[in-house]
Amino acid sequence: MESVGSTLKICHELPPDFLTLHARDLHQHLSGPTLFHLAGKREPPIFVSILLHGNEDVGLKAVQRVLNELVDKPLPRAMLLFVGNPESAQAGLRKLPHQFDFNRVWPGTDLPPSQYTECMQAVVECAKQVGVFVSLDLHNNTGANPYYGCINRVDARSLQLATLFSRTVVYFARPLGVQSAAMAKLCPSITCECGKVGDEGGVTRAADLLAACLHMQELPDHPPEQCDYHLLRTVATIKVNSSASFGFNPSDAACDWLLPFDIALLNFRPLPAGTVFGRRRTGRNTSLLKVTNEQDQDVTDDYFAMVNDELVLHQCAVPSMLTTDIRVIRDDCFGYFMEEFDMVTAEAHQRIGQQATL
Repeated sequence: MESVGSTLKICHELPPDFLTLHARDLHQHLSGPTLFHLAGKREPPIFVSILLHGNEDVGLKAVQRVLNELVDKPLPRAMLLFVGNPESAQAGLRKLPHQFDFNRVWPGTDLPPSQYTECMQAVVECAKQVGVFVSLDLHNNTGANPYYGCINRVDARSLQLATLFSRTVVYFARPLGVQSAAMAKLCPSITCECGKVGDEGGVTRAADLLAACLHMQELPDHPPEQCDYHLLRTVATIKVNSSASFGFNPSDAACDWLLPFDIALLNFRPLPAGTVFGRRRTGRNTSLLKVTNEQDQDVTDDYFAMVNDELVLHQCAVPSMLTTDIRVIRDDCFGYFMEEFDMVTAEAHQRIGQQATL
């Protein structure tokens, strides 16, 4: 075992019982973030990150399923397997209270330097040194979302990789500091949103993608047929103001705001103007949501208006990742707004972005 940076450990074989361990028990073998470089017949390796959020175990289960099928056989392709946060996995939490979010501290983050940013920089440097075929970041989520792949570059190989996982593909530029954006500078890269924790269908999807990438000789360099994917673009992030108290239970009279208990069912559905997102209690004067665009500008008034103490959509919008998990809402965000996207618009959008950074 090697130590790199202040927290990263590098190993060349998996610990005992890794293929059967529950996520909460990994801490017994891993003291922190660990990168495994597993040999295979073909190089360069695929990169797989799991448990960046400790309560999202789909990645571990998918890796275990695939590697159990290959026990006593060489891997068809080498693998760099990064296990992010076994400490928070032990507690069953996205992150521990003293930690930064492990999927917001990769190169490109706007967070200050820390042991976490140093660790992820070391991971990327290791991947850069050996070369990487493709990168998969495997996640669960908390709302009623379809299985979908997220990309940070709209190009032929990124789309080919994404459509191996799902027909639904989402391009995003924010949040900053995510694994997929950092790895996209090295290879085709995707974040896989695999449904809620415990969704075995999501584990199967992730395992099938992992197996396909291990056995694949090369990724096609031409775009998939347009009918084979549905491309969306995240255009805004929805956050709850820290001063606002809110809840989803009508009996909770202490909250300033009452939100629809079934709001997570609206994900990936086009919502008309007038859709109610929350009702403010009579006599309360706190604001609920803040919406920011890709440039981190406040665009709340473009999306929401107050009508008789109800917060309603001011325009049509397609949400994603809306959740009723209050801890996730406070630690991260309430959800996102998306719009339809296509290759022509995407290429123009990316050219503008590149010029802006020169």
